[in-house]
Amino acid sequence: MKRTSIRAAVGLTAAMLIAGGASAAQAASVVNVSLWDKGATTPMSIGLAYAMPSVDTAKATMGIKVSPPEVKAGKVTFNVKNDSKDRVHEMIVIHLANPGLQLPYINAQNRVEEDKAGDNGEVSDLKPGASGTLRVNLKAGKYLLICNQPGHYAAGMWTEFTVDP
Repeated sequence: MKRTSIRAAVGLTAAMLIAGGASAAQAASVVNVSLWDKGATTPMSIGLAYAMPSVDTAKATMGIKVSPPEVKAGKVTFNVKNDSKDRVHEMIVIHLANPGLQLPYINAQNRVEEDKAGDNGEVSDLKPGASGTLRVNLKAGKYLLICNQPGHYAAGMWTEFTVDP
């Protein structure tokens, strides 16, 4: 009788662990990201960085589309595709410690200073048509998804992203 009870308890524990693991895996959010531009022959826009006064992103010649734009805190998988035909792009996840403030920028390099900005992971240097995946654990807050290839961020290649509690 004791062996049967022990086997039943072990079986029940294993079933609970498997079920708990399955639900935890299902709880991860999946976000699809498209990195786009209007082609290398189209001049890059300027002055369209996040939090710049009077930013009109409708004038952007490149950008980032994200779906969904909001997820729950926890494990997040970003499936990133460079939909450009002729430009390398990347996607960096930046936590906004102070939403509405400009990111630290290195003018000489025409890029965001990633270490000071709050880099939470990236999919780097995707060639045209290439895809990549980033899996991160994100806390609740406001984020920016940016491309930090020279000039791209200032040309409007960023989008806001929210992580809810």
